[in-house]
Amino acid sequence: MNRLQVLQQTIIGCRQCPRLVAYRQEMARTKVRRFQEWDYWAKPLPGFGDPHGRLLIVGLAPAAHGGNRTGRIFTGDRSGDWLYGALYRFGFANRPGSISREDGMRLKDCFITAAVKCAPPGNKPLPEEFRRCRPYLVQELELLKHVRVVVALGKIALEGYLNACRELGRSIPKPRPAFGHGRIHELPWGVTLIASYHPSQQNTFTGKLTGPMFDAIFAKARDALSL
Repeated sequence: MNRLQVLQQTIIGCRQCPRLVAYRQEMARTKVRRFQEWDYWAKPLPGFGDPHGRLLIVGLAPAAHGGNRTGRIFTGDRSGDWLYGALYRFGFANRPGSISREDGMRLKDCFITAAVKCAPPGNKPLPEEFRRCRPYLVQELELLKHVRVVVALGKIALEGYLNACRELGRSIPKPRPAFGHGRIHELPWGVTLIASYHPSQQNTFTGKLTGPMFDAIFAKARDALSL
């Protein structure tokens, strides 16, 4: 195995956060009605995609009945439908939807990860859970040598990415890059950071994030990679 594969196996076996371990396993036991036939993954989720990808997408954490069920990040929930649909339209994925680890999804020039690798109660990891999980994101950033553009899905994901970069010894600009949908920050280590609202149901059902708004993010990413 290469270093990224070793890291992915380490992530899958992690049990550092008792609250998250208990929650992900409880969700696998209780399930929800529409997924009663599923054998839930119920373990941490490593990143997924092209290890040589120039586009990195950073989310918050897996969904209890999405990635925590299917075993792949942004797979099997409405947020994933939005994300993989956009990636397909802009040439980063080979298909527009993702429902399981065996569905044939392949990412091209793109890698997806999250600030926290386990599904948290209420989609809200605790500060100490962010801290315990951060070394995994730091190692991913260290191993993904070709990243030129980062799309942060939500303010917390943006902060998680910047905190991991700081731990890598990278100098965070002052003033610190602020979150705002569609904001672009050129970082001194040669990465273009693009902020986006997360494609959560809370954002998409209320119209805070629309399809054209989300597509505009990936148009910017595609343009930045073509420079």
